[in-house]
Amino acid sequence: MSNVTANGATSAALTVLRGVNKDLGVVQQQVSSGLRIKNASDDPTYWSMATTMRSDQSSLSTINDALGLGSSKVDTASTAMDTVVGLLTQIQSKLVSAKEPGTDKTAINADIQQLKNQLQSVTQSASFSNENWLYNTEAHPTTQQSVISNFTRGTGGQISLATIGYDSSQTLMIDTADASRGLLTKNVDASTLGTSSGGGATSRNYYLLAAAGGTPPAGGTEIAISSTTTDDQLNDMLNVTNSLLKSATSAGSTLGMMKSNIDDQADYISKLTDSIKSSVGDMVDTNMEEAAARQSALQTAQQMGVQALSIANGMASKVLIILQAK
Repeated sequence: MSNVTANGATSAALTVLRGVNKDLGVVQQQVSSGLRIKNASDDPTYWSMATTMRSDQSSLSTINDALGLGSSKVDTASTAMDTVVGLLTQIQSKLVSAKEPGTDKTAINADIQQLKNQLQSVTQSASFSNENWLYNTEAHPTTQQSVISNFTRGTGGQISLATIGYDSSQTLMIDTADASRGLLTKNVDASTLGTSSGGGATSRNYYLLAAAGGTPPAGGTEIAISSTTTDDQLNDMLNVTNSLLKSATSAGSTLGMMKSNIDDQADYISKLTDSIKSSVGDMVDTNMEEAAARQSALQTAQQMGVQALSIANGMASKVLIILQAK
C-alpha cells in the first residue's frame, strides 16, 4: 500500500522543481556575469581556449603600447631630420649666393654660422625616452634600435617576438665623442664627388661643423667662407654640402618608411585584438536575448512547479484526513 506522506506525485513535483531551480540559478548567473562559460567546470575545452586567447589579447595590448613608444621615438627623430634637411638646404643656398660677384662673404658666413648653431640645437634636442638618434656623446653608442611589433604562438604554445629594426647610425648627425661618425662632423673628400676643382690643394676634406665640446676631425677644413675664399673652394664646399643634404634626405626617408611600417603594424594589432575579443565573446559570452527568454520560461516553470507541489501536498493531506476519519 502507498504511503500518502511520500506519494509519487509529491516526489515527482519536487524532482521537477529542483531541476528547474538549478537551471534557473545557472541562467541567472550567466545573465549577471555576462558569461556563459565562467569557470573551467562549465566547459573545460572552451574555457581553456578562451583563457589562452585572453592572454594573447593582453600581450597584444602590451605590444600596442610598445609600438606607440616606438612611434614617438621615430616621430621625434623624423621631425628633427626634416629640420636638418631644411637647414642644410639653406646653407647650400647661402654658399650659392656667395659665388655671386660683389657679395659680402663675411655677412653670408655669419648667416651660415647661425644655421650651424641651429643644427646643433635641433639635433641635441631630438631626444625621446632618453634616446637621441641624431646626437651622440657616448664613446660606444648603441645604433641598432628595435621596436617590438608582434608576437606569434607556435603549435606547441611557444611564443616568439617580432621586431622592426633600424640602424640609427644613418641618422647620427653630430658625434662629440668621434667626429667621424657624425654626418655633419665627419670629413668628406670633395675629390670623390666627381668634381675637378680644388685649385691644386693637397687636401680637399671638408666637414660642416665642429660639435660643441667635441674635437674636429683631423685633416679637414670646416665649411666656412671669408673674403679670401676662392671659387674652387666654394665649389668644393657646395659639393660636400650637397652630398650631406642627399644623405640627410635619405635618412629622413628611411625614418618615414619606418614610421609608416609602425603605423601599419599598430593598425593590424588593433584589428587583431578586436578579432580575438570577438572570438572569445562568441565562445564564452552569454547570449543575453536567449538567456532572458530562458530565464522567463524557467521562472514560469518554477511557479508552476511550486503550484503543482502545493496541489500534490494538498491532495495528500485530504486523503490522510479521510483515512484517519475511517
